[in-house]
Amino acid sequence: MLKIGVLGAGHLGKIHIRLIRELGEHYQLLGFHDPHEETAQEAAALFNTRAYATAEELIAEADCIDIVTPTLYHFELAALALKAGKHVFIEKPITQTLDEAYELIRIAQETKATVQVGHVERFNPAFQAALPFFREPMFIETHRLAQFNPRGTDVPVVLDLMIHDIDVILSVVKSEVRSISASGVAVISESDDITNARIEFENGCVANLTSSRISLKNMRKSRFFQKDAYISVDFLTKELEVFRMQTIEGEADPFDIVFDPGNNAPKKKVLFDKPDIEESNAIREELSSFHHAITTQSRPVVSIEDGTKALEVATLVLEKLNQAKFSL
Repeated sequence: MLKIGVLGAGHLGKIHIRLIRELGEHYQLLGFHDPHEETAQEAAALFNTRAYATAEELIAEADCIDIVTPTLYHFELAALALKAGKHVFIEKPITQTLDEAYELIRIAQETKATVQVGHVERFNPAFQAALPFFREPMFIETHRLAQFNPRGTDVPVVLDLMIHDIDVILSVVKSEVRSISASGVAVISESDDITNARIEFENGCVANLTSSRISLKNMRKSRFFQKDAYISVDFLTKELEVFRMQTIEGEADPFDIVFDPGNNAPKKKVLFDKPDIEESNAIREELSSFHHAITTQSRPVVSIEDGTKALEVATLVLEKLNQAKFSL
C-alpha cells in the first residue's frame, strides 16, 4: 500500500481525495495541503483527514504525491516532490510552459520516479471500448462544448478543454504533426473562449477540433473516420457507435444493408455495433493505474512524455491563434 498525499483541495482536489479513500487497497491517504485556510478546513472536516500546514511536510511523509492545484503551481510542486524521490500524479496540463515540462522530464529521469499526467479521457469507458476498432483513422472531428463556468477561465480554452482531445488524438494517430491552423474568439474572459483548430499529420490524417466554454449545452463527442469504418465516441454519455463495411462473400443476406460500389468491385455490407459500455469512474481508474505503474515499474498509461507532447501541440495552437490576431 502506497502512502499518498494530495496537493490542492479545490473542486477537483476533493474528488481525488474521495476516490483515493475508496482505493483503500492501493493507497493510504495521509492527508492534503491547501494554502487557502477556508478550503483546507472544509476538506479536513468533509473527509475527516489531516490538513498539512505545508507541501514540504506532506511530501516528506508520502511515497507519492497527487497534484491537483491550478496549473500555475504544477511545476514548482512536481519538481519539489520529484527531487524528494517521490512518484507524482499531476493534473493536466502538465505545466504552464514547455520549458517547465522539459525540466520535469529531466528531473524524473534522474530520480527514476514514476510520473503520470491526468488526461482523464484516456480512461473514459467509451474510449477504452473503442480502442480495438481503430485502424489508422484519416479524418477526426471533435466537439468539446461546455456551459460557462468561471472556474478554469484563468487559462485559454485550448488548455482548459481542447487539450483533452489533443491528447486522445495523439494517442490514436501514430504520426508526427505536419501543420496546424487555428482561429478563436474571446467572448467573456480575457483569453479565447471558443477555438477551432485543424491539425494535419505526416501520414495524411487530418483532425478538426472545436472547443467552447460558452455553449448552451454540454457536448464531448469525437468521430473517427478510417478505411471502411466510422467510429463515434461520446465521452459525455459514455456511448460508442461503430459502422463498418465488410466485403460480401457469396450471396448477400436479404436483411443486409448492401453497398454496391460498381465497376465490378465487390459488394459490401454495413455492420453496426453499439457495444455495451461497462460503467466506471475515469478518475478512479486513472488513479488506480497510477498505483499499477508505480508498483510494477511500468510506463504509465499517460506518461510524462505524453503530457508534454499534448502541451507541445496545444502551445502550437495558441501560437497560431496569436499569429491570426496579430495579422488582423
